Amino acid sequence: MINKKAVEWSKSALIVILSASALLLAWRSGLLNGFINDFPLIGSFPGFVQSAVTAGAEKTAGVLEKEAARPLTIVITDEEGARFGIKYDTDLRDIVYDRARSVLAEALGSMSDISRVSEQQWRSSLSTAGIYFEYAAPVRLSVLDGWIFASTPDIGTDVLVRRIFVTFGERRNRLYFQDYESGAFFGADTASSAGTAQELGMIGDNGARFAFEMDLEASENAPYMLLMQGNAHPIVSSDTVGSADELLEISVNVFGRRGEPNITDYDALGTLVCIGTEFDISVFPEGRVLYRRTVGQTAAGESQLLSESETLEQARVIVADSLGVTAGDAEIVFESFYYDPPVSGTAYSSDFETHMTASVTFGYYIAGGRVNMAAAEHAARITFSEGIVMEAELNFRNFAITDEDIWILPEIQTFAAAGGEFMLCYSDAGSELLMPAWVKI
Repeated sequence: MINKKAVEWSKSALIVILSASALLLAWRSGLLNGFINDFPLIGSFPGFVQSAVTAGAEKTAGVLEKEAARPLTIVITDEEGARFGIKYDTDLRDIVYDRARSVLAEALGSMSDISRVSEQQWRSSLSTAGIYFEYAAPVRLSVLDGWIFASTPDIGTDVLVRRIFVTFGERRNRLYFQDYESGAFFGADTASSAGTAQELGMIGDNGARFAFEMDLEASENAPYMLLMQGNAHPIVSSDTVGSADELLEISVNVFGRRGEPNITDYDALGTLVCIGTEFDISVFPEGRVLYRRTVGQTAAGESQLLSESETLEQARVIVADSLGVTAGDAEIVFESFYYDPPVSGTAYSSDFETHMTASVTFGYYIAGGRVNMAAAEHAARITFSEGIVMEAELNFRNFAITDEDIWILPEIQTFAAAGGEFMLCYSDAGSELLMPAWVKI
């Protein structure tokens, strides 16, 4: 919820830029195509390639958008310390991110002189002019490199990060990030000049604050959680997706099995089973699809040497072209990557890495909240061995943001009551309507 400062600022002719509903309406009608390029924060980043933004049922995580790469939270701070946080309005976040990603890409691609900084330096940087990005799950810089089309120097690409902040200086920017595995903080100079303090001069302040900036005992447990004002969140509708035959068709395509001989029939429990010479697929009535490769990786000489980032990207494409097509308003977001057996540390050889079993999981997110499904832990889980997909679970659901909001406990009060970190969640147990609720992490 925007405070008084933001309300005063909104009286200017540029209010439409940060008014999500009005902006999206104008965008869809084509009225903003010329105007938006004249707005300092949104339109002036060099290298920006304008692309259409769609929403609602038209928006998917499919061919054009790499939704898994999108941060869940973006925070913009201007040179006066005014801060605008975007955490639950995903339409607005997408608009801002589509233009701010070039700043992150340039900063990652030009970072040099990486050095460890104190936690106090990290905290101090968060109050300076710049853009902060926070992802749902930690991801290696090498993966972000490919997702946002950066060209990150080899140094530091194995670092696992969840929080990144690009500060704007007079001559050059500076990049800060936290190593998720060690908890240490790092800073790096960048040659980027894409953003300047002047370009942030009209963002206003919507009351977003990091927990460490507030006098709350719980801040010690989750100092970098962004706390927002307001307590109204939308009710979400949930529904099944298509017929078993339609889901089987999608699955056959994404796993590269089109045209292969198979036998397809329903079993006694209503599960559609497709058995091929090298695979089988089961489609359950509730929309769950299980894929299994039934021959070894080397049977047809198909083993591949894939890095972690290549494996994750292959999984992302599968999920985007399957669940992403039917998810509606929900996003398909990367949540975890793990090896079996686990690998300790980050300095392991790529040869060892590529010959292990690796699993990648994704979750449904909508209106800034995670969808917790009663029938499945994740929206998708894909398991690789020697670079080949051996097993996969896809849970097809369709979600839509309704026009009705519901008031829940304000975020700051919830933070104090929970004693630390929590997140917005929607519980999907098969009901038609899903209510928002805070869930402690």
